Amino acid sequence: MRTILFAIMAFIATHVATGAAWAQSGYRLNPGDVLAVEVLEDASLNREVLVLPDGSINFPFAGSIPVGGRTVAETQQAIAQGIASNFASTPNVFATVRRLRPETPAAPAAIPGINIYFLGEVAAPGLTPVAPGTTMLQALAQAGGFTPFAATRRIQLRRTDPRTGQQSVFLINYKAISNGAVVQNDFPLADGDVIVAPARGLFE
Repeated sequence: MRTILFAIMAFIATHVATGAAWAQSGYRLNPGDVLAVEVLEDASLNREVLVLPDGSINFPFAGSIPVGGRTVAETQQAIAQGIASNFASTPNVFATVRRLRPETPAAPAAIPGINIYFLGEVAAPGLTPVAPGTTMLQALAQAGGFTPFAATRRIQLRRTDPRTGQQSVFLINYKAISNGAVVQNDFPLADGDVIVAPARGLFE
């Protein structure tokens, strides 16, 4: 009886997993989605990545990869090709959609806000709505801070001018600030700003 029960449970689990994989196979990625990426040959590359407003993701060794409108399978292949030069043979990359982009609210919120994106080695990557006037340090506090692998000496704030499309990058030494340094660039954030916490280098 117990053997039969285990067999039934295994059958259900297999079909649930297959159904989930099938549901993701036809889904095409959108800005604001969060992917969980696993590289079999190098576990240090395993991470969650955010699809940025321009439809791209950033991944170690590969840099910026366009994934907007692509399926998960196509994205896996693009990441594998992007990092292949760092391996003896093409690595095995697996990706799953961890979170979908937030739904547009049916009614306007009572309190207006702006959308900020967190990328890289932060505790909660993805889209975070914040109140107008929120500064970078305040937004980082809302995101739960950094992972142990963050290069906190060179946190980036990336801002795109909506009229010209030109991007500006501001660097902040968060480690120095946490040690008591005076904050010089903690100005209010703008809608669409992207805060990037890069991974530490080998000798950082």
